[in-house]
Amino acid sequence: MKRFLLLLMTVWQQRFKLYLSALLIGSLTGLLIFKPIYDFIFFYDIEGEIHAQLTTALQYSFSQLKLSLTAQTPEKNLLFSQIGGVFGLIIVFSYEMLHRRLQNIDRLSNELSVNLPNLIAQGESDLLEFKSSFRWDVEQQRVNKQLETVILKTLAGYLNSAIGGTLLIGVADNGEIIGLDKDYQSLNRHDQDGFEQAIVTAISSHLGADLCQFIKILFHVIEEQHVCRLIILPSPRPVFFNQAKAPKFYLRTGGGTRDLNIQEAVEFINHRWHR
Repeated sequence: MKRFLLLLMTVWQQRFKLYLSALLIGSLTGLLIFKPIYDFIFFYDIEGEIHAQLTTALQYSFSQLKLSLTAQTPEKNLLFSQIGGVFGLIIVFSYEMLHRRLQNIDRLSNELSVNLPNLIAQGESDLLEFKSSFRWDVEQQRVNKQLETVILKTLAGYLNSAIGGTLLIGVADNGEIIGLDKDYQSLNRHDQDGFEQAIVTAISSHLGADLCQFIKILFHVIEEQHVCRLIILPSPRPVFFNQAKAPKFYLRTGGGTRDLNIQEAVEFINHRWHR
């Protein structure tokens, strides 16, 4: 847990430096570029487009810039510094959003190019977990709703992590391919569509409908058995698992999913999202 918090603190410190740099550079841009452009246009607007000379307009803009640099026009300096600062922050925020989307696309592309049998052969890890089924209890040979709870806890843990992960359903802990036939038969629709709908419904009901877009559901056939692959991307907000009307916060740490206590959850959320 401390390692995760330390990592998040480092990331947030880097983001703070990035936004502070964007604010300062934007403010200078507003003062040294936006204001001279404004003065240039203002001169032409006052003098008239036909009679105004380019050199005269440039001289006027330069003279106004000298006044700005000598702090003789503080109100205008503040105004254009603020405009430039906001412009810089918008640029950095837009870049972050685009960069995050491109990272997600690249992550999905990499996931899709992975040879799934080879991935399964490597075994479970902090980024990969196997589940034998979604709702069919292999040992008791019946539907067991508690298994859905285990799946949802894992999804919540991956969504709350900074890097996400992959969950394979239909694969035993030792890598044996179990398949989804029993799960299919336990649903109203005995096929992939029914299975996918059941997962989406469970996510919407217990985690939040808005999070479905961050979980990509794929199906594969391995050894003539169906396997469901869930690619989980990091959530843009804290994810709580509503279980018996008691929201709990889960986090993927190491090779397992932990239920954080209130203090740990608050501290993690502050570092992960609210700084």
